[in-house]
Amino acid sequence: MNPIKMVDLHNQYAKIKNEIDSEILKVIDSTAFINGPSVKDFQTHLEQYLKVKHVIPCGNGTDALQCAMMALGLQRGDEVITTSFTFIATAEVIALLGLTPVVVDVLPDTFCIDPEKIRQAITPKTKAIVPVHLFGQCANMEEILKIAKEFQLYVIEDNAQAIGADYTFKDGSQKKSGTMGNIGCTSFFPSKNLGCYGDGGAIFTNDDSLAEMLRCIVNHGMKVRYYHDYIGVNSRLDSIQAAVLNIKLKHLDEYNAARQKAAQYYNQRLSSCSKVITPVVAPFTNHVFHQYTLKIIDADRNQLQNYLQSKDIPAMIYYPVALHQQKAYQDPRYHEGDFPVSEMLGKCVLSLPMHTELEHEQQDFIVDAILDFLK
Repeated sequence: MNPIKMVDLHNQYAKIKNEIDSEILKVIDSTAFINGPSVKDFQTHLEQYLKVKHVIPCGNGTDALQCAMMALGLQRGDEVITTSFTFIATAEVIALLGLTPVVVDVLPDTFCIDPEKIRQAITPKTKAIVPVHLFGQCANMEEILKIAKEFQLYVIEDNAQAIGADYTFKDGSQKKSGTMGNIGCTSFFPSKNLGCYGDGGAIFTNDDSLAEMLRCIVNHGMKVRYYHDYIGVNSRLDSIQAAVLNIKLKHLDEYNAARQKAAQYYNQRLSSCSKVITPVVAPFTNHVFHQYTLKIIDADRNQLQNYLQSKDIPAMIYYPVALHQQKAYQDPRYHEGDFPVSEMLGKCVLSLPMHTELEHEQQDFIVDAILDFLK
């Protein structure tokens, strides 16, 4: 059996090595390292895949969120509602821009933001909602968009973990994750379902004027070279990363299907264990399993993690501390117990190895270890 990795990028690369190496060498030979042809090609191909009018490549997923908020003209003190159970970048950019992060609890089954909690948190200062499509499935966008329309709020989708997921509306129409709000943001961090070999990100929108603004913001606020119409940042996807992503985008549906197959096998093997709750998929979305995250019930999650690690099985806790409990984000408005679901999840979630190269033999070894500990 091959060593078990949380994410096996090496073996994934081995299968597409010739394609990747060829495209990287083309970029090096051209010396067009910034804004080269591969960046434009990737932008076009991703627009076609997502069926979205505009893709604006940028330096990373955090920059994507920051530039999105800058383009919407949010002002210091404006409130932005987001989830209490997410990676810190979602709230980090809100605070960095002098906006006020307002966190709300998540649903106990899907771990995605609770639309009813969003509604309860809206005040006259609220200007935007940032739902996170956590671990690979979409938040309840139909309800979130309804709330946003009712209160005239912007919606910025944090799609760093769910690229390629499909959302089905009640009328049967479908859209890709990240393409339903005013702006969608994603990360191409290497471990993502669509990951590059360094840092990278992108912003999506169907709004022509927002797209024009975003293209300026990511490039120092320039529309015409050396004429700066807006305050911007320096956030570019480099040509080598775009070349890698161009190849991997062709395989994205295949990669997501491999993750779904691995998740189904985990589900099957773990179904008999009463101390494990396997991932729940909402009826309006599919799940592309950026993470395969269990809830461990009536057992010590930390001891289980240590037991797995003693057998060379990596397992991660995403996320051990809810946003409102983080030292950097302490707020007198929030207290222990205010977000019971997020706090509960921090104590019981455990993510198992999940990637495109997982083998049944590896999964059997992982599951047997879990069942042995929990028996």
